[in-house]
Formats: sequence, structure tokens, C-alpha cells
Amino acid sequence: MERKAKVERRYHSKKNVLTPSYDMNGYSRKSPSKRRYEGSKYSGTPKKKPRTSKERVPQPKNTVAMLNELRHGLVYKLESQTGPVHAPLFTISVEVDGQKYLGQGRSKKIARIEAAATALRSFIQFKDGAVLTPLKPACNLDFTSDEHLDNGTGIDIDKMSQTELILYVGSIVKKAKLKAKLCSSKNSSTDLLLENIKLSMQNSNKSPLSVDGQKKVPDKGPVMLLYELFTDVHFDCSTVDGAQNNCRFKMTVTVNNSKFDGTGPSKKLAKNAAAKAALASLCNISYSPMMHPQKNLPLPLDDKSSSMELPQIHADTIGRLVLEKFMEVIKGQESYSRRKVLAGIVMTENMNFNEAQVISVSTGTKCVSGEHMSINGSVLNDSHAEIVSRRCFMKYLYAQLELHFNPATANQSIFVRNQENAQYPYKLKTGVHFHLYINTAPCGDARIFSPHENDSSVDKHPNRKARGQLRTKIESGEGTIPVKSSDGIQTWDGVLEGHRLLTMSCSDKIARWNIVGIQGSLLSSIIEPIYLHSIVLGSLLHPEHMYRAVCGRIEKSIQGLPPPYHLNKPRLAQLTSSEPRNQAKAPNFGINWTIGDTEVEVVNSLTGKTVNNQISRITKQMFFNKYGSLVKNLPGLPERKLTTDYGQTKAKVKDYQIAKRELFAAFRREDLGNWLKKPQEQDEFALPE
Repeated sequence: MERKAKVERRYHSKKNVLTPSYDMNGYSRKSPSKRRYEGSKYSGTPKKKPRTSKERVPQPKNTVAMLNELRHGLVYKLESQTGPVHAPLFTISVEVDGQKYLGQGRSKKIARIEAAATALRSFIQFKDGAVLTPLKPACNLDFTSDEHLDNGTGIDIDKMSQTELILYVGSIVKKAKLKAKLCSSKNSSTDLLLENIKLSMQNSNKSPLSVDGQKKVPDKGPVMLLYELFTDVHFDCSTVDGAQNNCRFKMTVTVNNSKFDGTGPSKKLAKNAAAKAALASLCNISYSPMMHPQKNLPLPLDDKSSSMELPQIHADTIGRLVLEKFMEVIKGQESYSRRKVLAGIVMTENMNFNEAQVISVSTGTKCVSGEHMSINGSVLNDSHAEIVSRRCFMKYLYAQLELHFNPATANQSIFVRNQENAQYPYKLKTGVHFHLYINTAPCGDARIFSPHENDSSVDKHPNRKARGQLRTKIESGEGTIPVKSSDGIQTWDGVLEGHRLLTMSCSDKIARWNIVGIQGSLLSSIIEPIYLHSIVLGSLLHPEHMYRAVCGRIEKSIQGLPPPYHLNKPRLAQLTSSEPRNQAKAPNFGINWTIGDTEVEVVNSLTGKTVNNQISRITKQMFFNKYGSLVKNLPGLPERKLTTDYGQTKAKVKDYQIAKRELFAAFRREDLGNWLKKPQEQDEFALPE
């Protein structure tokens, strides 16, 4: 026993860290090996981390929680379970106000949420049963905001996604709680909810969907946003076009059984384009360059819209129709399908794009050589695609007026007799609009600055002297030069001696159309001026430069226009699938087609005649002959005399000539150069005897 006690004492003396020792009175004292911590460094309770001022954003409730706040004591039942074991499909029901609502999902939780969402959609409406009109989420919709209702508009509950529905109902419930505590009675709570919906609609004077009167650009990429708004999204790379060094991918996205296509030089860009097309069609969300806030871009103010942007879905429809019509009419003439610039004009009635008609399609990038100028109006001077499309459009206008020769076909025409202004016997029917499509920015002021500044939505050098200058195309070449670098007045003998024949750029000609119209000088004696409603580009749309080129550079200086002539400001847009940059050499031919033509016409751009050396159907000579026929046979014209000289006949249309002179004066007042005219000998020809 003594030996055992000695061993234990020896053990405790060595391990006194673990065993406490006692004094003679039996009171415990701290072991000598236990450290004593002193100082304020270790004393007291540890300090808590200071709270940041940024509060944590509460997460929105799901539809089940929302429904439970409006209806108490709901019971969810599992109706069925179908599908394989690894991928089951659950169906859950909930009964609200005696009505059963179903929801399906890959899990019971998702099915329960869907059932609640279906129930919410059923009774969030006005007492008379009228569902609120749709609110178009045209941009980055801030779902965390309480201001979801635009002034004078509402929300179509049936068309809302689950995310939109959750946050929308959450905002309404939040407002209802602020005004009064929701009653347990289902009727009173619903009435209170509807009262707050109406109140929100009446008091929302400023929409959060816009900044300074313009829509905001979505912060997220189109693919990510599409996945957030829709659950059933599938992408598929359908075709790959082009050569190995210039591939063109086509992606198709399927959203809720609807398919949308997008093309691009890479799969990623094609996927983005397809997502943009889907968002534009399903949600009216646009990624157009026109969506960026423009600091220096004035906006037209009229009774319909305060935006320069054409809706993206309309722009895509216009581009698709022109491209499809080109592929249709070029069949059988595939050897002439090569092109750099494609243009066309589309007509709509009452902005119904489902029944839009393609009026003209054309290609081309060259002008006639000086040695092929004509003194009888038998050649095409300018074969650029957009200029040719406008000449095809003029051919269409002549055909529409000829329908009035016979009373039986008069009602088929887009023109009606003008009872309000005797100076113009005919005018367009109400609601008829025309839209110009070009696969790239028009040459001249609209294009020359755009490629290098497509990363900026604001012009960094608005006062640069080159901005807005009138520019001319060069004979037998591509590109433009400022008119101040040209030789001034062009003469017939000077061109024949070797001076390059110069033609005003397409940007300048479009600016001219926005003053005098696109109907031409001869028809201006019969019909009121016709203006383009919109211009859609396939690529290189820079809002600052495009707006300045087509109308902005003269809007402050234009004055004295005789009514109904005015400065037109067309809507602008770009396709979601941008046209690729074509590095191939431009061909020396162009094609043109007008609605009613049986086949395309191929014109040699350098000679101004068809490839068969025939006179084109859209030359000055052809139009002068048609005009002579109108003067003789069109009912309602006050004067039947026709001057035999083409130039003199144009000069007699006084208001058109006044408007044209004011246009040239406006360019001079802005110090943008003098409009360069062709040699006057070109217009000194007469009608054939």
C-alpha cells in the first residue's frame, strides 16, 4: 500500500497540470503550471464586429407564401406522379374559393409553387373580369421596385412569368400592408388588393423602366436574361454557312414551343442574336444601339411616340422579309446573287407587320462611268442598292396611280382622291407606311465614323469639322470624299475630257428624301410628298452618326418649307443578327425587282444599262414616259399640258423646287458644303414623238 501511495504521489507531482492540489484547509488552489493571463488584451468579452450600414436585401417570397397571405388554411394535395423513376413529374392541386388549380414540376416543391402561381393568376383582376392590359417589360425590369405599373397601363397576369408574378404580387401586398392590415376575410383582402392596384396605376407618374424619357438597356446578357425569365429554353446550332475563313453560324432557340433564329460569325454571337430575337418577341426587351441614352441626340415629339427607335421585333421582321424576298427572286439567276449591299422597301398598313409587303429589292455599290453618260435619260447614274430600291419604289407609285385609269381597279390603289388640297389631286391612304432596309449604314456621313466608334453611344467629337459634311461617291470606285475636295460644278465636256463623274453619297440623298420625299419631282405635281417611316440597318448603326446624317445636321437651319413639306425624322433600328463584314470585291452589277415584276433585272453598274445592253425599266426616260401617260389619262388633274423637256417639266413643280433649294441652303448655312449637281445636259431630253 505504501508503495502504491508513493507511485501515485510521484505521478501527481509530475502531472500536476491535470490534477488540482489542495491546501491544509481543504481549499483548492490553482496549479502552478497553469498560466495566469493578465492585461486588457485578453480581458472581458470579445468585441463584436461592427455592423455595416448596408442592410441585407430581403429575398422575395415565392408564390406559395404569397397565396397563403391572401388565403388562409389552404391544403395542397398530390394528384399524381408520372414519368420514369429518374425523372418523375408531380401534379399538385390547391383549392381556392371552391376552385381547384393544378401545378406540375419535377419536384413536389416546384409543382406546389406552380399550383399557387396558377391560383394567383386567376383572381388578380378587376371585379368586372377585365384583365389589366399588358405592361411591356421593354428593358431591364427592376423587379425589386414597387413601381411596376406604368401610367395608364397595367399588367396581364396570364402572360407573366413565375419570377415576374412573384415579385409583382409581393410589391402589391407590400403596398397593401402599408395602407392597412390585410383582413382575414377573402373578399375584403381581394378588394383591398385591387384598390391598391388601381391606386398604383393612378399615382405612378414616372416609369422606372426609363431614364430621361428613354428605355434602359438590360444590364445582363441576352442569354442569361432569357434563362432567368423562362424555364423551357433550348439552343441548337442548326447550320453553318460560308467559307472556312468566313464562317457564319446559325443558332435556333426554342422558348415555350416558339423558335427564334440568330446568326453570327461565332456560335456565341449567334446564340446571343437568337436570345435577343426571343426577348424582343416575347418580352419586348431590346438590345438595339438605339436603346443607349444619347446625350446629344434630340428626340422628335409627336402625338404617338417620343423615341427614335423602331421596335426591335418590327425591325427584325423588315430585315427578314427583304432577305427572304431577295432569295426568292434571285432563283434562276444565282450567278448574280453576289452582292455587298442589299436594300429593300417594305410597306405596312396600320403598322400590321403580319401582312407587310416587300415593294422593292436591290443590290449594288457602283456608279456609272463618265464615258457612258446619257443625254436622253437612258442610263442609271447611281446603282447603289438603296438608291435603286427607291427608284423601284417610284415605279410602284406610277403603277398604283395607273389603277385609277379604270374605276373598277381604283379601290385597289394605295392612293385616294385628295379632297382637302386641290394642289395635290391624290394622296396616300391613311395608315400606309414605308420602311427602308439596308444591310449596312449608307455610304457617306452615316457610315464613315461608325466602325471606329461602335463601342461608344455618345459622339466624343461632335464639333469635329468632318462631322456632317456633304460627301460624293467616286466614279468606278468605292468610298466617298467631302464635296470641298471636289472640283465644284460638273460640266459635260469636263467629264468627257477625263474628270471623274461625282455623285452625292447615299447619306446625303436620304437626308434629301427626308425633306422633299421619296416620290420624285415629277410625281410631286400629282401626289403629296411621301416620307419614310423607318430605316432599318443590318449593321453599323451608330445612333449619333445615323441621326445626324439623315436629318439631324440640318434640323436647326432648315426653314421656309412650303406645306406639306417638312423635315421628316424616321425611326431607326438595327437587326438583332448583324450582317457580317463582306471582304470580297464588290461586283460591277446590281439587281432590281419591284412588286409585280416577273423576274429580276440585272444592270451593269458601270454602263448604267442592263447586262444585255437594254434600257433599264427604272431610268429617267421610262419614268418620263409613264408621267406623260398619267397626265393624259389620270382623272382629276387640273392641267393636261405637258412640257416636252424633262428638265423644264421638273422645274414647273414649284413647291418641290422650293423645298429642294431650302435644303441646299440649309447645308450651306451649316457650312457643310454645296450640293453637287450632275451636268444639266443630262435632263435636256424630250418625250418620243
